[in-house]
Amino acid sequence: KGTTSMADRAQPPAARARALSIQLAQVHADLRDQLADARANLDHPQRTTPVQLRHHCLAFCQSLTTHHRGEEVGLFAELIRQRPDLEPTVAKLIEDHHLISGLIERVSAVLAEGETAGTAEQRAALGRELDGLAAIASSHFAYEERAIGNALDHDGVDTSWGPAVFGLKR
Repeated sequence: KGTTSMADRAQPPAARARALSIQLAQVHADLRDQLADARANLDHPQRTTPVQLRHHCLAFCQSLTTHHRGEEVGLFAELIRQRPDLEPTVAKLIEDHHLISGLIERVSAVLAEGETAGTAEQRAALGRELDGLAAIASSHFAYEERAIGNALDHDGVDTSWGPAVFGLKR
């Protein structure tokens, strides 16, 4: 996942744009699944050691951060270059990225405070942060899929970009 093959780049721009829209939704689904897994593991301490939980949460946070950075320097920058009318939409999405980044910092802080997230109190605190992150991320993903997906699906965006423009490697 995350890279664009030579075959994809050989497709007509409209087909490639739709493929990028689908890929965006798939990456979001993967991120939602990762977050749900972290939350599920939190609720079952007998299945997950504190160290495993910590690593899982930090890996998810890093995946989400990498995804957002890739969008900002790749996809969003290219869309604005082609479609200046999308600048307010992209600005809202980037604002969301900053909000989500703050939530990720709070998750990391809770993990650092307990170092292992082993006690019931630490798991409860982490659960509250993950629930908040899940709510905001879910809303953000849905908005982004509608707004950016619509531009990619229907608005004739030229996607002769290099493979790095989407920046979705984990």
